[in-house]
Amino acid sequence: MAKKQFVIGIDGGATKTAASLADINGNVLAEDTAGPSNFQIIGTQRASEVIISLIERCCDEVGCTPNEIQMTVAGLTGAGREGDKERMKFAVLEEARRRKSGISKVAIESDGRIALEGAFRGKPGIILIAGTGSFALAKDHKGVVHRVGGWGRILGDEGSGYIIGRDGLNAVTKHLDGRTKATLITKLVAERFGFVDQEAIITAVYRENFDIAQVAPLVIEAADKKDSEAARILNKATFELSEHVRVLVGKIEKSSHMRAKIPLSFIGSTITTESVYKRILEHKITYSLPQVTIVAPQAPPAYGAVLLAIQSVKSAYG
Repeated sequence: MAKKQFVIGIDGGATKTAASLADINGNVLAEDTAGPSNFQIIGTQRASEVIISLIERCCDEVGCTPNEIQMTVAGLTGAGREGDKERMKFAVLEEARRRKSGISKVAIESDGRIALEGAFRGKPGIILIAGTGSFALAKDHKGVVHRVGGWGRILGDEGSGYIIGRDGLNAVTKHLDGRTKATLITKLVAERFGFVDQEAIITAVYRENFDIAQVAPLVIEAADKKDSEAARILNKATFELSEHVRVLVGKIEKSSHMRAKIPLSFIGSTITTESVYKRILEHKITYSLPQVTIVAPQAPPAYGAVLLAIQSVKSAYG
């Protein structure tokens, strides 16, 4: 009788961590959630404790032991660089040794990578991510992963909540100075945040670490009410995000002679929430890139991690 093979996929972020235990054929046998595992915020030790605890709980539910897990892939927020992946992997294995759990095969990926794998169940496609920050990932027909954006708020993050909020506040400062005509954004931020003058804005932004991305929904609201300055900001933002997609479409088309529709999924609250911003973005992409079809993700990121774990096991066995 063949020995059962299990894998675990983990999706770890700043608010919660989700785990899925599956067999080698991708059938999910157990799922569980726990608290945050963003190691850049809570540290590698605490994040490792969350991950190992989830593995143990999933195993308890199925009736297997952690040392029967052939591979665990954890996609974590903040794990975009190789050095961070190695640091987190070391911490997870150290925690496993401390608990004597028997877990020995672990891989760390970025949260974006597992989201890409889950969105199209391992097949080619593009994900466009825009929350507080922004970037896009694509998997081509040869299995190569390509990235556009992700340069952070100083150098990039175009089309993100942060940049839309920043541009909205910039429009307010120009209006208060008298450099531009009135914009509805000024009224909305005054009502919501009490930003009625230069002192209030400077104090909040430079001394109180104000979350600038909070302004983005107000810019979107103003655009929905036909404010021209807000519309200009959103047009610029959607152009930048559509450029992310355009570059990745080219990468995918180069990898295959086939010219089938390329699936694109949106991820992140800034572009998944129904709004005028989302509608403008969808129109801009479908008009300028007719070979793209916008679809909902087929599976959650944790299942994307499961698929990567299965790939790893199968490649190890040839």
